[in-house]
Amino acid sequence: MANAAAPAGSSNIAFRTDDGAILRGWHFLPKNGGADRAPLIVLHHGFSGVKEFYLDKFADVFAEAGLGALVYDPRGFGDSEGRIRQEIDPFQQVSDFRDAISFGSTLPRVDPDRIGVWGCSYGGGVAIQATALDQRIGCIVVQVPFLSGGGYWSQVPPEARKHLSQIFAQDRRARATGQLPMMAAVAAEDTTKTLCVLPTQDSWEFCTRQMAPIAPNWKNEVTLRSFEMIGSFEPLAYLHRITPRPLMFIGAENDSLIPFELAKQAFETVGEPKQLLALPSGHFDCYGADFERSASAARDWYVKHLVAR
Repeated sequence: MANAAAPAGSSNIAFRTDDGAILRGWHFLPKNGGADRAPLIVLHHGFSGVKEFYLDKFADVFAEAGLGALVYDPRGFGDSEGRIRQEIDPFQQVSDFRDAISFGSTLPRVDPDRIGVWGCSYGGGVAIQATALDQRIGCIVVQVPFLSGGGYWSQVPPEARKHLSQIFAQDRRARATGQLPMMAAVAAEDTTKTLCVLPTQDSWEFCTRQMAPIAPNWKNEVTLRSFEMIGSFEPLAYLHRITPRPLMFIGAENDSLIPFELAKQAFETVGEPKQLLALPSGHFDCYGADFERSASAARDWYVKHLVAR
């Protein structure tokens, strides 16, 4: 599988994970020239997201400030390999993210002692857990981060949870006999007719009107097991292990998917250095109306803690 054409200022990269899967993406060099080694920011997209959707925009903002950046398609998505396509295993994504850091540390002009990470939504949860487990990461920014599978399921009505549990069990039985995995939509216009993971109107509008037109590798489907595994992913339990490394939370006060109060409460449990940026917007606005504000805040956090130190 070939890599998509790299944006200006970047080059195609491919790296092998610990278990041999090849993941593909782009490496952005710092735009300040020279041969000195610079910090590297490794980015992870949200649930089912691929690199073509705005990761290059964030990476470009970071590169303008003298930071290198590495973006890639998660296992099983976009240009990356994966035994099971469209499957999101959050624990595998954490492992792959750490492999991306290992690879990135070997790239030209990268200072392996100044690694930062960035994650959005579900990718924010991946970044949190990876940072907690990996002391090579010196700085982290997460925007509208996923924090708790239990919190996610608590928002699902009891009857719907019961129905989903039955479907999950059916899928497990089918896969145990060698059948193809059952699938679910990422988002749907009518959630009463279509099983989907992100059941809000702004999720549907974001996926179909913003992401799909500029990210042709994106598909509106994931395996049903991806849906099931959300419930076992608890980045919140790892959050305290990030301290004393610098942590920035970028939250959305009108978030329809991840309640802002949950993010705010989680942030308050973390030690310094830390910063909370509360945007008066929705979950997906950091890719649109609030892009400049969220990207520049992240950039300034990295510059302060990775460049200026």
